[in-house]
Amino acid sequence: MRRTEILKGLIKDTRLSLKAFSEKAGIPYTTLRSMLERGIGNASVDNVIKICKTLGITIEELEEMANEDKKEKPKPNTVAAHLDDIELTEEEQEQLDDYIQFLLSRRKK
Repeated sequence: MRRTEILKGLIKDTRLSLKAFSEKAGIPYTTLRSMLERGIGNASVDNVIKICKTLGITIEELEEMANEDKKEKPKPNTVAAHLDDIELTEEEQEQLDDYIQFLLSRRKK
């Protein structure tokens, strides 16, 4: 389920509607919505690849992001000084942390 949450966050970060993203990825909207609601565990590999390609990541990078949770790492209290006045929910903070880890993982390559 972790991979699904990562994809949801990355898709949200594109600032495209789910319908617009599905069109860009070449996946029917209802299929994409179902994948994100039920989890990508039973989704076709082709559709997961299409989503990853549209996001500009590989399946391996998605796997790396999902495995980051298994490693013990300290959670940052704040991301940047300009976020001090913004109250994030736990889920939003987790999505932000995941996105930062994604950006850092791409920098290493």
